Amino acid sequence: MQSVALPKPWLKFYPESVPESIEIPRESLQSLLVEAARKYPDAPALNFQGKKLTYRQLNELANQFANGLISIGLSRGAKVAIILPNLPQFVFCFWGALKAGLIVVPCNPLYREREIEFQLKDSDVEAVVILNNVYRSNDFFAEFEKARPHLEKIKRVFVTSLTDFLPPIKKQLAGRVRKIQTLKKQDTTRLVDFISGFPKTEPPAVDLDPAEAVAVLQYTGGTTGTSKGAMLTHLNLVSNSIVLTQWSHNTREGKMLGVTPFFHIYGLTCCMLSPTVAGMEVILLPSFNVREVLETIQRSKITTFPGVSTMYIAIVNYPELSKYSIRTIRTCISGAAPLPVEVQKKFNKLTGGNLVEGYGLTEASPVTHSNPLGDRALVKSGSIGVPIPDTYAKIVDSDTGMKDLAIGEEGELAVKGPQVMKGYWRNPAETANVLKDGWLLTGDIAKMDGDGYFYIVDRKKDMIDASGFKVWPREVEEVLYTQPDIKEAAVVGVKDEYRGETVKAFIVLKDKSKNPGAEAIREYCKKLMAPYKVPRIIEFRDELPKTLVGKVLRRKLREDSPGSGPSSSVAK
Repeated sequence: MQSVALPKPWLKFYPESVPESIEIPRESLQSLLVEAARKYPDAPALNFQGKKLTYRQLNELANQFANGLISIGLSRGAKVAIILPNLPQFVFCFWGALKAGLIVVPCNPLYREREIEFQLKDSDVEAVVILNNVYRSNDFFAEFEKARPHLEKIKRVFVTSLTDFLPPIKKQLAGRVRKIQTLKKQDTTRLVDFISGFPKTEPPAVDLDPAEAVAVLQYTGGTTGTSKGAMLTHLNLVSNSIVLTQWSHNTREGKMLGVTPFFHIYGLTCCMLSPTVAGMEVILLPSFNVREVLETIQRSKITTFPGVSTMYIAIVNYPELSKYSIRTIRTCISGAAPLPVEVQKKFNKLTGGNLVEGYGLTEASPVTHSNPLGDRALVKSGSIGVPIPDTYAKIVDSDTGMKDLAIGEEGELAVKGPQVMKGYWRNPAETANVLKDGWLLTGDIAKMDGDGYFYIVDRKKDMIDASGFKVWPREVEEVLYTQPDIKEAAVVGVKDEYRGETVKAFIVLKDKSKNPGAEAIREYCKKLMAPYKVPRIIEFRDELPKTLVGKVLRRKLREDSPGSGPSSSVAK
């Protein structure tokens, strides 16, 4: 990649309280919890259904798990998979594994047998923490057991229940929670029984180089292809957590809503690690339910709500929103998926919440950009904002990634900073494709304006080539979101014998009984964009396929659309 002078025009838009550079201690990731327990021992760290754990208690639980892992002979650098929703067990097992010198592999608990087998086998996992309840019709343990015969390296499985850390009265009210019979195997242990036998004192300190030692093996979402394990070092995650704490103005007095999944890097860093730096209380919700979220915000007086666009879409379209007071929210950063401009406007108008768009990716731990926060901050709708402290960003040509482009030109977004991963696990070829002289090629097409604000045009792999014209799905989706009948929209390119590719839109309506029809939607689009960008095929759906964190699976939509005929509409 060409050498480049590195101007930072965006610095003049930083809030006064945020410096250009923030000193990052060269310490292990687990030191964040140890320090929080020292500074705020009696402050609430977690709140699950009214059951609170202080930072001292959280640290002691982590110590017990760490001492237990050491006792069963797991060697330094061994992998521990945590296959849980947002529960206290996820948090203390995460910290405990790090304290034992191990590497955490967060896994989506909704994965099926094939997905579990791939991730646990690819990462050489030796221990697993998993739920042994049926939760909202999902039998996590059964899927794991199907894959188990092919996972020869697993030495120990720790099972836990949804009720293990409920307040006593709620545990009683929960009654008999259906549990899977898991304890017949010698290598399977109840987590609460296991940790009870070990001391709460700190385990022996782990000697490591924070810049080299991997803390988390975080698998990419696989929305555009095969999932890869990003090796995130202790320094990667410490730096991003500390910078985000200052950028987001997180303080001890604030309360964080922890509903974005911790197994996803966005939820892990923004909703679990950064609050630890600040000594904040995190109110845990195992899954997103719009009514439960609104009730929690009102009851707990949530101040910070990192979420994804689908969450905000659900809130602005919730018919009973006016019944709830959620104006305690000071900060909402939308990440993990594009935030439609119309949704941002509606959310801020309806709630008074300071909702801004940010940007990140698994390979960057994850945050690289965000719109500034604060009363005087310059927020640009449709922009992912500016690079956060100690982060550089530029636009390069999308063919080679070697040529720097000028202001306003569209190309591939490249980023550089202490949060950029070490590389992909056992995949040197893919690592070499995305890491060039310390720069991470993100795979996203973007542009930068004269102020240093960046705009994502779309995924490099999602670009539609219609009769030689480039069409970016996000641009079409932004127009669709302004149509008053449309709740959600996703656009993909499908094969077309004449054009090569043509534009297809998948649409979820606010009210199915008031369908304006495909032709009316096309006419609406024609007034706002060039004819070649207008969706020639429109398919109405009850819902769009998404990852658990809320990213629309465009790959799945393309797979459902092998080809096209004449312009049409499809009901489904």
